[in-house]
Amino acid sequence: MKMRSDYTCPLELTHDIIRGKWKPLILWLLSKSGCSPSALKKSIPGISQKMLLQHLNELLECGVIQKTTSERYPLKTEYSLTQRGQKIFEAVSIMQSVGIEMMLEDNREDFLRDKGLL
Repeated sequence: MKMRSDYTCPLELTHDIIRGKWKPLILWLLSKSGCSPSALKKSIPGISQKMLLQHLNELLECGVIQKTTSERYPLKTEYSLTQRGQKIFEAVSIMQSVGIEMMLEDNREDFLRDKGLL
């Protein structure tokens, strides 16, 4: 992700970092524990391998996540949130709470229950 140099406010920068269909979901999963790329792919229905790797690389580039690779066989790669990522996750968590409130107002309790959010 190419960072712009002409932001009008800091919110634009933060928005650019988490913008996209999959990045908030990736951050949500990594907030629970470190994950391998294959575990992330299994947990996010519909994401392609190419898109997952692209988003992971963009989040790495922004310092939101870190990548750890083991040196022993079999090689194991794991991604986790950095301190910056934990702060950005707090914002994503607030967005999740607002979404839950809106779904409750729209009588979508069954959906929330199915997802384990109630």
